[in-house]
Amino acid sequence: MSDADDVAIVPTQERHVAGFNRCVDAVARERRWISLVEGPPMAESLAFVRSVNAGGGAHLVALDAAGEVVGWCDVARHQREGFRHAGRLGIGLLRAFRGRGIGRRLMEATLDAARAKGIERVELEVFASNTHAAALYEHLGFVREGVKRRARKLDGAYDDDIMMALLLTEPDAAHDRAR
Repeated sequence: MSDADDVAIVPTQERHVAGFNRCVDAVARERRWISLVEGPPMAESLAFVRSVNAGGGAHLVALDAAGEVVGWCDVARHQREGFRHAGRLGIGLLRAFRGRGIGRRLMEATLDAARAKGIERVELEVFASNTHAAALYEHLGFVREGVKRRARKLDGAYDDDIMMALLLTEPDAAHDRAR
């Protein structure tokens, strides 16, 4: 297990996509943290990274000392008119790299990159059973906006899906007065 300081957070380039794809697959196969239960085909991962980067979003990866992808975080900007100010966050870390502050560093860097690209609102969904992640999101300023009860039923067990969001810009005073 390498030290957390040996992990670099970098913008995702096409040379990282195979590692990103392997990482997503490994996290998905745990059947607990993300909505996927296996990683997508390589072509879909490549198309996703290209889409996020070309669409004004942010996609970063965490690399260990050997340059292998051990985690990712992305904010995919919404493409529909009226919603382009917002994006959806996804994140995952390989098991051996959890609990050492890498996820926090990865999220902070990705949120900074999203802010720099003009994204004003970041949304995410987290399973209620993932209490550590929910606590991290709240610590970073995300607020709970709702709960989808029994949103997932996997292996005979239900899990609620908590919807959270973070506003990256100062509130609009006119909007606040209208509320």
